[in-house]
Amino acid sequence: MKILGIDPGLRNTGFGIINAVNQNDSRYITSGIIETSSIDSLPERIKTILFGLQEVINEYKPDLVSIEKVFVNVNPQSTLLLGQARGAAISACVLLGLPVHEYTALQVKQAVVGYGHAEKEQVQKMVMHFLKLSGKPRSDAADALACALAHLHYSHLSRVFNMTSVKGGRIR
Repeated sequence: MKILGIDPGLRNTGFGIINAVNQNDSRYITSGIIETSSIDSLPERIKTILFGLQEVINEYKPDLVSIEKVFVNVNPQSTLLLGQARGAAISACVLLGLPVHEYTALQVKQAVVGYGHAEKEQVQKMVMHFLKLSGKPRSDAADALACALAHLHYSHLSRVFNMTSVKGGRIR
């Protein structure tokens, strides 16, 4: 199963694709950044994100998407702009028929580092460890790869808990 992780941002949208063989075996496929220019209009920046992700999806053909949820920023204007970038990213995915799963930054860090308030450097190091990368990916790309790894983690937990039922005080 190929998982596309997305770390949305209006200036830099990170993406990363992993091949999830199983819970303990995931392999790096690619990662990168879709950059927009601050001198472009907002519609042009949204278009860059939308078309950039569609190009990635068409080339690598992931099975599903894991995207980071927007958090409420101190600055409401920044939150709105981030939400628009995120909307463009989600639109790119659903227009190409991909299921989209959403996780908060806290959930992503918890799944990858084991601590929901981990620093970006810790996330990068754990992504490098899990995917056996020789070099450190850029922060936004590492966050996107972490999002893909988080989906693998939570989907595994979901399957484990859905397969078990409690009857008479015992787990079956």
